[in-house]
Amino acid sequence: MIQIENLVKRYGSLVALDHLNLNIEEGEIFGLLGPNGSGKTTAINCLLALLRYDKGDIRIFGKPMKPNSYDIKKDIGVVMQNVAVFDLMSVYENIDYFCGLYVTNKKKRKLLVEEALEFVGLSDYRKMRPKKLSGGLLRRLNIACGIVHKPKLIIMDEPTVAVDPQSRNKILEGIMELNRQGSTIIYTSHYMEEVEQICSRIAIMDKGRAIATGTTEELKKMIKTGEIILIDAISLTPDELARIQELPHVYDVSYTDHKLKIKLSSGKHNLVRVLEYLQSEDIYFGRVLSELPTLNDVFLEITGKELRD
Repeated sequence: MIQIENLVKRYGSLVALDHLNLNIEEGEIFGLLGPNGSGKTTAINCLLALLRYDKGDIRIFGKPMKPNSYDIKKDIGVVMQNVAVFDLMSVYENIDYFCGLYVTNKKKRKLLVEEALEFVGLSDYRKMRPKKLSGGLLRRLNIACGIVHKPKLIIMDEPTVAVDPQSRNKILEGIMELNRQGSTIIYTSHYMEEVEQICSRIAIMDKGRAIATGTTEELKKMIKTGEIILIDAISLTPDELARIQELPHVYDVSYTDHKLKIKLSSGKHNLVRVLEYLQSEDIYFGRVLSELPTLNDVFLEITGKELRD
């Protein structure tokens, strides 16, 4: 559905996109991750033909994307991080206005607006002005305005920022339902658990390039960490820590505030081997947790940065 090939965008001496390549298949929820300044927003603006780029090719629905490609743009919905609605219009009027940018038939538009209101759970708020809505409801209105015309492709840039957990779950359920109804979705977020929950494939961007792409499981296999063991230990000497470091598959050991953290590469019986060693050395320990790597671990190891850097 989307092909981005060797996309380059410069701002003077700053290279915002450095030969970016992405392929997004029809029917995917495609996660786009990257620290601040990685090029995500620039890539989206280029994809929407809102920004000129220096080099490369963008094709959507098999056609070149240009500023005047209105035949393509009518099948795209955009939900940006900053809420973009009119304060002087009611909830219904806002959705109707944005639908009217794509659908001129009043009868059809009325049906679409009603469906959008029902879909985001705002039917009972149709006469209210946006200023009267809670943050979560306002986000839902923002989504309704972006998807009311039933686009084939929906771009969602951090749609759950600063909303309560209940509203966040409602929004995520809505995104998955849009996907089930046939929309392909590009999704950006700083919440790793969201991306891991809903995205079929993920690209990690850094310094204007896609440095890793795949499913969550495929990305986890790209990193060294196969297991993380957390142990409450009352007292450990430097010599004891050094011997733990020498155990099979252990590649990193840290010890802070009586909490031992051991990172291991993939291997069988890692936890059993570590616990047997502690018992053999008469090292007292309390609670033990074993965790598989998360998407956050993948991101940190691949980029060397926290997502909010």
